[in-house]
Amino acid sequence: MKEKVFITGASGFIGFHLVEAALEAGMEVHAAVRPSSDLTFLKKLQSDSGKAGKGPLALVNTNFDSRDSLKELLENGGYSYIIHAAGVTKAKKTAVYNKVNAEYSLHLAQAAMSANIPLKRFVFLSSLAAIGPLSYAEQQPITEETLPIPVTDYGKSKLLAEQYLEQVSGLPLTIIRPTAVYGPGEKDLFILFKTLNNGLDAYIGKGPQRLSFVYVKDLVAATMAAMLENQRETTVYNISDGQAYDRYAFADRFREISGKNIFRAHLPLFLVKLTAGFLDFIYGFTSVTPVLNKEKLKELTASNWICSIDAARNSLHYTPQYDLRQGMQETLMWYKENKWL
Repeated sequence: MKEKVFITGASGFIGFHLVEAALEAGMEVHAAVRPSSDLTFLKKLQSDSGKAGKGPLALVNTNFDSRDSLKELLENGGYSYIIHAAGVTKAKKTAVYNKVNAEYSLHLAQAAMSANIPLKRFVFLSSLAAIGPLSYAEQQPITEETLPIPVTDYGKSKLLAEQYLEQVSGLPLTIIRPTAVYGPGEKDLFILFKTLNNGLDAYIGKGPQRLSFVYVKDLVAATMAAMLENQRETTVYNISDGQAYDRYAFADRFREISGKNIFRAHLPLFLVKLTAGFLDFIYGFTSVTPVLNKEKLKELTASNWICSIDAARNSLHYTPQYDLRQGMQETLMWYKENKWL
């Protein structure tokens, strides 16, 4: 009998890749989706599932507001593993971040522990934003023991979720904290790809930065390895590709791969802050959260996001297969093949 895994956020960028990897591993995958989710890519995976060693895929509507509903769903599924990748990355209010990212995570964990299921591991996709950036002068990278000082409501909500989950008695928990994730199907960093493709390489201010990235396939490999950890205690892993990049590395790799001539410009920080504030005000009358806002600006202008992956290397035998150039090459090809660029 195939082991069953329940994956939330399955229609999202990272969730989709997790579903794909679990199917390739021959597992039976139940993907949590919402009625409003775009299921285009998942439907394609579903049509191909069950073939040539791939596991079957079922799509499941999930109500995170109700612990009883979640408990019933989990018991009906009889899951051995749960990967919780659902969450919100953009919201107008702190309360929304906390409800979706923290409270819903707690509901799922509590339901999992009260349900009669053979749960072996609960993997939570957190974020390096839960720890927050370091100063540029800091020589040591962010580790799993670094004192958390998140600078955004998003990061604070992810940290709150971690704290909630760690308090659930008996939960076999692994927390994954990825840095900036890119790859096929990603929509936020895609804006940077699109801007570079149009010939503009824009920066906020002139201060130096140390940045880290992880290609989605490497993140998925680490997450799958964490899911199969054979222990009961809580584990935490920061995930990147293990490299340290300066602020120009992303554009420089893009230029090398594409061969495009790109104009580099530095925008005054005060002007970008004014723009972000204006966008927050304008979009405050709509249901849309702008890509550039005062919250996001705190992460974009942070000076040091370098993290150590020693814990993942040692415990998960995590070895990144993609540096920024290799990952960007695959991503750029996907964007072009799918007519995003």
